[in-house]
Amino acid sequence: MASSIAMKKNYRCAQSLQQFYTGGPYAVSSDGSFLVCACDDNIKIVDSFNASIKSTIEGDSEPLTALSLSQDDKFLFSASHSRQIRVWDVSSLKCLRSWKGHEGPIMGMACHASGGLLATAGADRKVLVWDVDGGFCTHYFKGHKGVVTSIMFHPDPNRLLLFSSSDDATIRVWDLTGKKCVAVLEKHQSTVTSLSISEDGWTLLSAGRDKVVNVWNLHDYSCKVTVPTYEAVEAVCTINSGSPFTSCLALSIQKHGRKKISSSSIQFITIGERGIVRIWYSDGAVCLFEQKSSDVTVSSDKEEVRRGFISAMMLPSGQGLLCVTADQQFLVYVPEEHPEGGLNLVLRKRLIGYNEEIADMKFLGEEEQYLAVATSVEHVRVYDLASMSCSYVLAGHTDIVLCLDTCVLSSGTAFIVTGSKDNSVRVWESRSNRCIGVGIGHMGAVGAVAFSKKHRNFFVSGSSDRTLKVWSLDGLLDDLEEVINLKAKAVVAAHDKDINSLAVAPNDSLVCSGSQDRTACIWRLPDLVSVVVLKGHNRGIWSVEFSPVDQCVITASGDKTVKIWAISDGSCLRTFEGHTSSVIRASFITRGTQFVSCGADGLVKLWTVKTNECIATYDQHEEKIWALAIGKKTEMLATGGGDAVINLWHDSTAADEEEAFRKEEEGVLRGQELENAALDADYTKAIQLAIELHRPHKLFELFNGLCRRRETEVHIGKALCSLGKEEFQLLLQYVREWNTKPKLCHIAQFVMFHVFSILPPTEIVEIKGIGELLEALIPYSHRHFSRIDRLERSTFLLDYTLTGMLVIEPETEGRELKEEDVKRFEDAEGDHLGGVALKEQKDNNGSKEISRKKRKSLKSKDGRHKKEKVVDYTGAEAITSHT
Repeated sequence: MASSIAMKKNYRCAQSLQQFYTGGPYAVSSDGSFLVCACDDNIKIVDSFNASIKSTIEGDSEPLTALSLSQDDKFLFSASHSRQIRVWDVSSLKCLRSWKGHEGPIMGMACHASGGLLATAGADRKVLVWDVDGGFCTHYFKGHKGVVTSIMFHPDPNRLLLFSSSDDATIRVWDLTGKKCVAVLEKHQSTVTSLSISEDGWTLLSAGRDKVVNVWNLHDYSCKVTVPTYEAVEAVCTINSGSPFTSCLALSIQKHGRKKISSSSIQFITIGERGIVRIWYSDGAVCLFEQKSSDVTVSSDKEEVRRGFISAMMLPSGQGLLCVTADQQFLVYVPEEHPEGGLNLVLRKRLIGYNEEIADMKFLGEEEQYLAVATSVEHVRVYDLASMSCSYVLAGHTDIVLCLDTCVLSSGTAFIVTGSKDNSVRVWESRSNRCIGVGIGHMGAVGAVAFSKKHRNFFVSGSSDRTLKVWSLDGLLDDLEEVINLKAKAVVAAHDKDINSLAVAPNDSLVCSGSQDRTACIWRLPDLVSVVVLKGHNRGIWSVEFSPVDQCVITASGDKTVKIWAISDGSCLRTFEGHTSSVIRASFITRGTQFVSCGADGLVKLWTVKTNECIATYDQHEEKIWALAIGKKTEMLATGGGDAVINLWHDSTAADEEEAFRKEEEGVLRGQELENAALDADYTKAIQLAIELHRPHKLFELFNGLCRRRETEVHIGKALCSLGKEEFQLLLQYVREWNTKPKLCHIAQFVMFHVFSILPPTEIVEIKGIGELLEALIPYSHRHFSRIDRLERSTFLLDYTLTGMLVIEPETEGRELKEEDVKRFEDAEGDHLGGVALKEQKDNNGSKEISRKKRKSLKSKDGRHKKEKVVDYTGAEAITSHT
C-alpha cells in the first residue's frame, strides 16, 4: 500500500506573517488599502487586508519618530532620531531628498492638502513648515515651552492655519499667511495628546492625559464645553455626517432625551488607557456608547499587564475605526445596529504587528482554516488563514503560554488546550472563545500538552515538575457557562528532568513523553504504566510523535539527530543526520512514509524514511524554529520561531511536476522553432531563441555562420538590435566563456565588436553586472591581441628571411634583364620548382628533420641555378649579338 502513496518532493512557502510594526509612528493611505508602519529602524508598507508586507524601506539605523503620507499617497515623509527628514517616492521607494532642521528629535509630521507643505513638530519646542519640492524652511514658529507632541493643518486648504499641541498643556494656532501665532488655547492641565477638527471646520477638539476633552470655537478661540472622560485620553476622532456611525447613533441620542440633534453639537470618539471605545455627544457632554469589555485589556490582577489604546483614526470611505494598541495590534471596528436599537461595535479585523517569539502552534477547525498560536505572552492568538488577521484572542492565563494542542469533536466543536508558566492547563471552546475548564495541580511550568486522538475524552500534560498527568474531559460540554475545575485521572513521576514533549498513540492506548534527561518513555493508558524506555540520544529530547501506521515513535533531540524507535523492544530502527544544530520538532507526513523536521539552525527538512534521504531543505527563518504544525487533511505545514515569523507551506509536488512538463514541452517546440529559423537563415529570430532557451553552443554556431556571410553587418545589426538588456547580459556571459578559449575567441571578439558598436555607452553601463563581465573579458582580450602581435612580428621576420634568401626578389648580376628574358627565367624556374615539388611529395613520409634539410638545400640550389641561368642568358645574348 505504501508504494501507491504519492511521495512529496517539494514544499513551497505560500504565505508569511512577518512583524511589520514595533510601535511608534504609522500612517494610513487615503483609501485605506495599505499602512505605513515603523518597524525598528525600517519602514514597512503593509497590505491592510491580509497584513502582507508589500515593500520595505531601509532606514538610517536610528529608530523612527514620525511618518506621514501626502494626500495623493505618492510621497512618504519620515524622520528618525538622526533628525533627518526624508521624502520617499512610494512607487519606486527611492529617497527623493533629505534635510535637517530641528535641534532635537521630530515628534510629529503633517502634510498640507495641497501636497506642497510639510509641518514638523520637534522636541526642541519648535514648529517648522517646509517646502516639499525645495526642502527649505518657509515658516519658523517658536512659543511652546515643552515638547511639541502633535501637529495638524486645517483640513480646508483655503484656510492656512496650523495647530500644534505640547506637553506644556497648551495648543497654539499659527497663521501661515501672517507667519504668527493667532491664539494660545490654555484649558488643559496635562499633556495634550490629540487634536481633531469638525466637519464644518469651525470646531476644534483637543484631548489630553488630564482626562478631559475640550471643545473649542475657532471663530473666537473660546472653549465651548469641557467633557470629562475619567480616563487618560490618547486620541479623539470626530464623526462626520456621512459616517456609518451617525445613523446607528440616532436612536442612542433619542434615548438620552435629545429629540433633535443640534447643528452646533459634535459627535466624537475617544480611546485611552482603559482600552475601550466610547462615543460622546458634545451637547451636554453625554456618553452615547461605551464598550462593555475591552478587546485589548488582559484579564489579570496585575496592573502592569493591562494594555490600552495609544492611537486611533477614522478610516476613509466608511471603513470603520482604526485603533492601535500598546502591544502593536491594529483593531478595525465597524458599527452595527443593535437588535434592540442603538449601536453595537463589531471587531472586524485584528492585525498583529509584532508576535514576539513563537512558542507553539496548531491548526484549528474541521477545515483547518484557523491557526492557534502561542507566543511569548499570556494569551493565545487564533489567526484566520484566509486573511492572516487575528480572529480572536484567548485570554485567561496569568503567565506566558508555552504549549497548546487542538482537536475537533464528532459534533464539530473545536477544543484548544493550553499549558502555561502559571502551572495550569486550560481548555477553550473555539465557538464561544471562552475557557470552559481549568486544571491546577502541577508544581512547575506546563511545557507539553496533547489531546487523545481517537475518543477525544482526555488529554495529557507534562511539566517541569517532571510529572505526567492525564486529565478527563467528561462533563465538560454539559455546562459551557461556568468554568469547570478539571480532575486528573492519573499521575506519574515520569522523568528526572523537565518534560518537553508529549504524544498520544492513534488508538489512545499509549502515551510517549520526551524529556531533557535524554530519554523518551512510553506509558500505557489510562494508568500510566511504563512500557519501554527509549535510550540513545546524547542530548535532551525536544519532540516525540507516534507513527500513524506503524508501531514506532519518532524523536528529535538536541544532539542534531532524529531517531525512529520500535515500540515493542525500544530498539533504534533508524537515525537521521543532517541538521547543524538541535532538532526541535519532527512530525510524520504522507502516512508515515516521510517526515518533516526543523531546528535551531532555522532550517526545515523533508525526509524519506525508507531511504534515510533528505529530499529538500528550506531556509526561510533567521532564527530557531520552535513550532511546527501539520494539517491532518491538507498536510499543509506551518512553522514559527524566534524571528516572530509564521510561514505557511503548501505541497507543490504536483504543481512542480506539471510546471516541469509544461516547460519541457514548450522547450521542445521552441527548440524546433530555433532549428527552423537557423535553416531559413533567419538569424535575428534564431539568435533570440537561442538566448531565451539558454543554448550557448547553438548560439556560437549561429554567430560562426553569420561572420562568414557577405552581408554580415546587416544581419548581426538586426539580430543585436532586437535584444533587451537581460538578453545582452546573458549574451556577454556566453562571450566571456568563449573568450577564454583560443579556438573560440575569434567569434567572441567578433560579437564583442558589434555589441559595443551598436550599444551606446549609457545603455552598456545599465546592463546588470557589466563591471564583472568587463573585468573577465579584458585580460583574455589582452592575451589574444598580444598573441596576434607576436604572429604579426613573426611574419615580418619571415619576409625578411625570405628576402635575404633571394626567394622574393633575386639579385641580378650585370645589367637588367629584358622582359623576354624575365619571362623565360620565370618559366624555367617554374619547371624546376615543379620537379622539386613532385620529389617532395614522394618523400613526404620521411622525417620532418630530413624534409627541413632538403628544403634548405633546395633553396640554396635554387639561388645558384638562378645565378647560373642569368649568366647563361647573358652569354647567349652576347654570342647572338656578335653573330
